[in-house]
Amino acid sequence: MGSCWKPSAVDDGPRRGGSEASGRVDGLLWYKDLGQHAWGEFSMAVIQANSVLEDQSQIESGPLSSTKSGPVGTFVGVYDGHGGPEASTYVNENLFCNLQRIAAEHRAISEHVIKKAYLATEENFLSMVKKKWLNKPQIASAGTCCLVGILCNGLLYTANVGDSRVVLGKIETATKEVIAVQLSTEHNASIESVRDELKSMHPYDPKIVVLRHNVWRVKGLIQVVVTRSLGDAYLKNAEFNREPLPLKFRLPEPFLKPILIPEPSISVLKLHPEDQFLIFASDGLWEHLSNQEAVDIVNSYPRKGIARKLVEAALQEAAKKREVRYSDLRKIERGVRRHFHDDISVVVVFLSTRLKGGATPRRTQFSLKPNI
Repeated sequence: MGSCWKPSAVDDGPRRGGSEASGRVDGLLWYKDLGQHAWGEFSMAVIQANSVLEDQSQIESGPLSSTKSGPVGTFVGVYDGHGGPEASTYVNENLFCNLQRIAAEHRAISEHVIKKAYLATEENFLSMVKKKWLNKPQIASAGTCCLVGILCNGLLYTANVGDSRVVLGKIETATKEVIAVQLSTEHNASIESVRDELKSMHPYDPKIVVLRHNVWRVKGLIQVVVTRSLGDAYLKNAEFNREPLPLKFRLPEPFLKPILIPEPSISVLKLHPEDQFLIFASDGLWEHLSNQEAVDIVNSYPRKGIARKLVEAALQEAAKKREVRYSDLRKIERGVRRHFHDDISVVVVFLSTRLKGGATPRRTQFSLKPNI
């Protein structure tokens, strides 16, 4: 049995109410203040800024493969979509299933299994785009960042494409302070090493990354700042770089190799008793809070509602930057709200000593897909 918590977007906007067990909605904010995963507790929150929510997130706890005898653990996913919600929604609904299928084939969780799950999800989404894009051309420009964390057998596997981030809160032995350790590798053109990687992959394209209005952008496109993603078919396959794709997405010249790539950066960390909690979040949070500021907030307040607390802290910073009152920012409608901050998804996962000791997790089953 598995645990499943998935905030998702629908066209008719936020709905109020719902039991505490299934999460709550407050205007454009959805939150689950405290829940149980296989080895401990988690807190989750999502705030909408775009006209249609493009962020998706989930936590699954229990079997990590489709066979009864396979590995058991906790899966966390944060999917920051762009160009529409189609890619992030697809990943939210299919990546974990692909992981379970591939883990069953290999009878384990590994870096190889995770990479195969990413690439299978990418391949299947691009196949769907090919079938639908002539009638729905916008889907060819839909893509998503994809951050995944998997807790299994005392290890944390972290996989990422794009610029979402996971940060570990860890007790420093000497000072007993809780310090922030960034675990994920980001693929944003603002990072010099990322630009260098892109240039090395496209040595004959002087315009592969361009500085526009003080922001580095892939191919100079205003909407593209990440160098790896799932989806974004129009930047993976030149067959989509033509009508009926809207002109603003089309490149003036053909390309022979994919501009963006779907391969995730993956790392493996053995967990220790000093490892306290993990903060998974889309870049909307990290635009306003540093790693250490986020860790300090989690370490300073009760667990219940801590993801919501992080979202509120980010919104308060966004309000300051735009010189508006926080109370006034909260009244701004979705769509217009995007001028002040992005969609923000946060999942805080607390690490119990049982997990770090490699103990067998509790098997639980939850199911949630609230409407935002």
